[in-house]
Amino acid sequence: MSTPMDAFGEVRPAVECLESLAAPVAGALRDWRGAEPVEEVLYVDTDPDKADTAVLVEHYGSWLLEQSANCVVVAGKRGGETTLAACLVLAHTRADVNGVVRRHLGARKASFAPTSTATGESGMEFGGITPIGLPAGWPLLLDAAVADIPYALIGSGSRRGKLIVPGKLLAGLPGAVVLEGLGA
Repeated sequence: MSTPMDAFGEVRPAVECLESLAAPVAGALRDWRGAEPVEEVLYVDTDPDKADTAVLVEHYGSWLLEQSANCVVVAGKRGGETTLAACLVLAHTRADVNGVVRRHLGARKASFAPTSTATGESGMEFGGITPIGLPAGWPLLLDAAVADIPYALIGSGSRRGKLIVPGKLLAGLPGAVVLEGLGA
């Protein structure tokens, strides 16, 4: 079985490419305290025009769809309070925002956060938001299928470049909660 690394010419540890990453992502890698070695987070340079999953897999290989994960920012609301959270699901699924996410956040209503909120609060670009380097205190809701994947191709914080990360490393990120059925 192919891995995401097979689709790209040059794959490097992300800590060797900090200048290519969004500031919050570079900071998280620089200050890494995870259980897994930071060198397991890999970086590949990609064309920013190919950042969207459909375009990326069309260009680099359709088999990557099964090994890619998308990170979306959601807003849960209850009693005038808004909680932002990130959800990471396999790219061929959709986050169950109105079911699993809403219940987990204890929200009355949950929806995708406005783009300006997602990018402004995360410090990352739309189309490149990643779970590495999220603001402290944000829950990271991770679909169990992502935690179980050997490697996931995810955003790098900007539209240029992607990270390749073991699922077990993603499950160990700060604030991560692994949920069955998050990706439907």
